[in-house]
Amino acid sequence: MPWKQTDPLREQRDFIEAWSGEVETPFTVLCRRFGIAPKSGYKRVQRFRQFGRTGVGDITRAPHTHPNATPHTIAEMLVEMKLKHMTYGPRKLVALLQRSHPELGLPAPSTVGRILKDRGLVRPRKRHQRSAPWTAPFSDVQEPNDTWCADFKGWFRTGDGARVDPLTITDSASRYLIACKGLKRPTYEETRPIFEISFREFGLPDAMRTDNGPPFSTVALGGLSRLSVWWIKLGIIPERIRPGHPEENGRHERMHRTLKEATASPPRSSLRTQQKSFDEFIEEYNEVRPHEALGQNPPASFYRPSNRSYPERVEEPEYASGVATRRVRTNGEIKWKGHKIFLSQALVGEPVGFQQISERTWAIYFGPLQIGLLDESTMKTVKTPVNVLPMCPV
Repeated sequence: MPWKQTDPLREQRDFIEAWSGEVETPFTVLCRRFGIAPKSGYKRVQRFRQFGRTGVGDITRAPHTHPNATPHTIAEMLVEMKLKHMTYGPRKLVALLQRSHPELGLPAPSTVGRILKDRGLVRPRKRHQRSAPWTAPFSDVQEPNDTWCADFKGWFRTGDGARVDPLTITDSASRYLIACKGLKRPTYEETRPIFEISFREFGLPDAMRTDNGPPFSTVALGGLSRLSVWWIKLGIIPERIRPGHPEENGRHERMHRTLKEATASPPRSSLRTQQKSFDEFIEEYNEVRPHEALGQNPPASFYRPSNRSYPERVEEPEYASGVATRRVRTNGEIKWKGHKIFLSQALVGEPVGFQQISERTWAIYFGPLQIGLLDESTMKTVKTPVNVLPMCPV
């Protein structure tokens, strides 16, 4: 048709004007002039009579009303909440709004995602290929304080150039963020006070899961460090993920990503303002932020302090009868049958147990951990995988 080959709207308007002004021209002749069928011409005239000039042109077949559309007020509430919690995704925003306004009928998270995307509030996330874990981490974690996780969230510099090493501690079962402290260096001297404050406030966990870096681990027997020796004396079993497998501490790593987005992108102006941001994040993460694995409830609704309180006096480990003991000297050595044998600087001053397992071989223990072997044929220690055994005194 001619009006489809040029400007349809203009051609249809010209047709209506010709029909209105040329009343003596036969209708079929008028339609033939514009190259359309009489049926199409009558349809245009009928729309003009019904809608006036707004009826000229093609009318969309889309519905005029959308009964399932999100009400404007709810959409604005979601946008306002997103602006307050920029690191929250659609599921968390829906859960948070449902918690404060249970009477509202809220849209599906997918709809919320489209609303936020239309407002320019969604940043596309680069997808990373990840290797599947060899084992499912934390399968044995059932209750709060079964296992705590600790790590350093990669150092960075604040606006004034100061270095910050954020030490983070979480409860694995409840995802509760126990501590987030910006330290100057990841050393034993700076790290131990943060754990001591946490133990005094929340009690002692049964195990502590970390990576293999300092100050959590060393290359000495059993991977023991001064920090892990202290944990063992408190009745806490050190657990270390395999090198190169951060997914074995996946829950903690996921928290780190949220922490970075909320507090260090970009870093704050100084150490003081950076720590203030960490403190605010702890409160929101524990008390407000919904967690999908917790049924969109915050960690504080599940966490409870440990019933094992921090002791006033840290006792030395004791060993069962029949286990020979030696105290490690200031140079990290022990005296064994006239020979000096180096064990570890981390064990200086500590009693170490030896249990004979063959004619020339002794298992070496520190508390409940078998940390290696002593070979009497060479009078040297042998590193072995760490085993946790019941070495309670008789």
